Amino acid sequence: MTPEILTVSALNHRARELLQQNFPLSWVSGEISNLTRAASGHLYFSLKDQAAQVRCAMFRNRAQLIPWRLENGQQVEVQALVTLYEARGEFQLNIEGIRRAGIGTLYEAYSRLREQLEREGLFAPEKKLPLPRFPRRVGIVTSPQAAALRDILSVLRRRTPHLSMILYPVPVQGLGAADKIAAAILLAGNRAAQDQLDVLIVARGGGSIEDLWAFNEEPVARAIAACRLPVVSGIGHETDTTIADFVSDRRAATPSAAAELVSAGWFAATHELVSLGNALQRNLRSLLESRMQRLDLLAHRLLHPGARMQRDLDAIAHLSTRLHAGLAGRLRQHAVALEHWRLRLSQARPSTQPVATRLALASQRLKATAKWRLAKQQERLSALAAALAQLSPQATLERGYSVVRNSQGQVVSNSSQLASGEVVELHFAKGWAQGRIGQTG
Repeated sequence: MTPEILTVSALNHRARELLQQNFPLSWVSGEISNLTRAASGHLYFSLKDQAAQVRCAMFRNRAQLIPWRLENGQQVEVQALVTLYEARGEFQLNIEGIRRAGIGTLYEAYSRLREQLEREGLFAPEKKLPLPRFPRRVGIVTSPQAAALRDILSVLRRRTPHLSMILYPVPVQGLGAADKIAAAILLAGNRAAQDQLDVLIVARGGGSIEDLWAFNEEPVARAIAACRLPVVSGIGHETDTTIADFVSDRRAATPSAAAELVSAGWFAATHELVSLGNALQRNLRSLLESRMQRLDLLAHRLLHPGARMQRDLDAIAHLSTRLHAGLAGRLRQHAVALEHWRLRLSQARPSTQPVATRLALASQRLKATAKWRLAKQQERLSALAAALAQLSPQATLERGYSVVRNSQGQVVSNSSQLASGEVVELHFAKGWAQGRIGQTG
């Protein structure tokens, strides 16, 4: 029996199916190396331990859900599908989920809560409140001892020193911190009108996932969603992303960035005010200079009424002289032009005598030609009539011929058309007669 011969494509396809059938979705731990970020958003890296390594691919739809930035050397746990990349025949893992090694429980809780809140619509863009452009008072939910508070105060005093602030002090990590943060957020929202608050900042400096965990808990997320004020989150560093960031109306990368977002309208208005002030000064200066020039011109034009009247009289006399001179000159020009055209017309007047002579000659020639052509046509008509008379049946009969018709009235041209005893008609040039056929041959 001839053994089956596989193509490379078929072999790789079968190998991939066997791997996927025999290896369920599994968790694998190791260290990230050879990390590559493709322009498409896909991630490619190797997962290794002390004895081996395996190629991994994490596609964009999964990679964009990672709440931190992957780097080489990180210890991670990945949930992966064991497979084979058929085009190159390379054994690899397709990554479905990833978490930092040792914090799997926290990450799973983070993922579950995030998916739950996303399904409930707490992250929906249409639920986000717009930030006021010119807030009068800002509420801050953070720890009084936190560096985040110092950063926020420093930014606000530098950019908008007139802006007032209210601190709602809370612990930002540790047991019970999430409930206290949630209570402070709800308190600020409920007292917004009384405290004249326009926006609320929820902030904390950077730290590990355990340090930031209070902002990943459900009470904080629901408190932010229920808050009547626009909430800006400034939690951790740029690479840290918490549940509170997803729920808040605006996320800032750091506490300082949160303060910049809140004061952006006033800060921009300050620059706009300076620009408008400069423009106003330029416009006023230009207007004053224009008015001064006009004043100088009017002062120069201001004359005594008698002098003005004499100037007008002189102008009228000058215009009158120019008018008379212009009219006389124009009349002379028209007279010269009229004489010129009269001379040209007399020279160009056509003579009708040659044309009349040519017309009479042409008329004589036309009459002679018409008379000649008529005579020729009459001569031809007479010839054709004589020829036609010679060929007519009547002329033939007058030469002694006759026409025989049988009993059916048909002209007989052959004796076979007649039968013995048949009565026929004989037509002559003048008259006709009947006869009976005796014998044919």
